[in-house]
Amino acid sequence: MRWFDSHAHLQDEKFADDLPNVIERAKAAGVKRVLLPGADYQSVVRAEKLAAEESDYFCYSSGIHPHDADTVDDNMLNYIKTLAEGTGFHKPVAIGEVGLDYHYDFSPRNIQRAVFEQFIEIAWYYKLPLIIHCREATEDCLSILRSKAAQGRLLTVPGVFHCFSGSAQTADTLIDMGFYLGFDGPITFKNSRKAAEVIKIAPLERLLIETDSPYLAPEPLRGKRNEPSYLPYIGRKLADLKGISTEEAADITWQNTCRLFQIPV
Repeated sequence: MRWFDSHAHLQDEKFADDLPNVIERAKAAGVKRVLLPGADYQSVVRAEKLAAEESDYFCYSSGIHPHDADTVDDNMLNYIKTLAEGTGFHKPVAIGEVGLDYHYDFSPRNIQRAVFEQFIEIAWYYKLPLIIHCREATEDCLSILRSKAAQGRLLTVPGVFHCFSGSAQTADTLIDMGFYLGFDGPITFKNSRKAAEVIKIAPLERLLIETDSPYLAPEPLRGKRNEPSYLPYIGRKLADLKGISTEEAADITWQNTCRLFQIPV
């Protein structure tokens, strides 16, 4: 049985002291591949380095989290484009994580929207899927995506909404648009009714699982630093909600992740 953690920030400083041990525990738990999402300049640099050093285990994406949208300038965008071209670099498998976050508003909303649109254009041009972060900004996020789709600037399979926490109605809309949905630790929480409803009705072939390490550790490890070795807790919960075996959940989410990010199975 093999698991694919489709979103883990192992390049984060919280893993600086024991990353080899974290990787060893992940492999022992059956987590055979990990995607390292970029969130700011330094995290993209570190993710690219890790993926280049251990390409059979890590892949990565390049993007800027909406919290840091106001740091994005032409130099940053050109760097993301250079990575996407794959010239002299280990090429990313996606553009992300990018999107909108209206919970904290660390960057002004108008700047978040403008930067998100720029990243959608980059993803479309280089034919890379998006890893989208959307928190308390569903209406604006969908509006931007619909506008880009109408302009022909959105891929047929546009990407994944990571750490999905929206309604069943939003999930249906995104699936109709070609998106995948990523789920993590909160689906194991006792009060996670909305996510459970979505997982039960969503097509199995559109679901990914992720830890979002070092955040959002699943039950019974809630409150601890999260890490990829905890992914099976999430996988088992998804299997339970879909009424399938753990082995089937592992296999299908592995194949889904590889298909979305165009990684050999």
